[in-house]
Amino acid sequence: MRSITSCYNEHAVRISDSYCSGPSNQAFLCPKESPSVRDSVACTYRVDLSPQKQLLITLNWTKKLMGHGFDIAISNTTPTSNSNSRQLGKGKGNETFQVHDFKIQVRWDLSDAKYESGPEPASGFYVIVLVDSELGLRLGDKEEESWEEVKAGKSSMLYRRERFCGSNIYATKAQFCETGVVHEILIKWVVEEEGSKTKGHVLYVSIDKKTILEVKRLRWNFRGNQAIFLEDGLMVDVMWDVHDWLFKPSNRCAVFMFRTRSGMDSRLWLEEKTLGPHKDRHRIGFSLLLCACNNPD
Repeated sequence: MRSITSCYNEHAVRISDSYCSGPSNQAFLCPKESPSVRDSVACTYRVDLSPQKQLLITLNWTKKLMGHGFDIAISNTTPTSNSNSRQLGKGKGNETFQVHDFKIQVRWDLSDAKYESGPEPASGFYVIVLVDSELGLRLGDKEEESWEEVKAGKSSMLYRRERFCGSNIYATKAQFCETGVVHEILIKWVVEEEGSKTKGHVLYVSIDKKTILEVKRLRWNFRGNQAIFLEDGLMVDVMWDVHDWLFKPSNRCAVFMFRTRSGMDSRLWLEEKTLGPHKDRHRIGFSLLLCACNNPD
């Protein structure tokens, strides 16, 4: 999939007014229907083991008829580059393999994992990734005996992708920085009707039960972005692309992105082009990508 930021240029449909997520004069629309089901979650972490040793580790959590599982992909450039991907499945295991010049060891235990509504475990599990015997990544709350004494690097989440199928309501949570609060995000797609005729489509986006975005006349405004300010001081770009919802009934998938930005004067798509695979990657910040499909594959 091409990056959503590449869809925006000086001539794209764009709503640029900033919004501070304090008290809102727009009413919050409480959904009457149940939110869509989240069927996959992919999280990409940057691991800094030393100034010369950086890796991107992506965990892809899935939920299928056979149960929950995950695979891991490791790269030293970008998540979309040619990375080494391994299907690790469910249960408990320990696997070692080579990625470029790095020796990777993955230990995991999902045997007692507890899940909420999606494919990602919430508690009772651990996933540990060792890079050349250094601790690159540790997830979960379940204890594992032999990792405590291992030298640890620094890891941070760069990117999270969630895929939904089902109704026209999409609910999730996001923490846009390591020290920030967890925000509740709700996206709702509404069909306005006048009598027996469809008047139009409206897109609502709310954060922490405050409506931050209301887009009408979506047949003209099917793609755009808006900058908002959160209560924890972060500037976040909210981008949407609902073109396929409207014009490709056989492939009804919309894309929404929430992405932190370095400042008011920066342009998101220019930041992405000018930064190299390792150069100042922290300036881009955290990205949350939501893929909303009405017709499951």
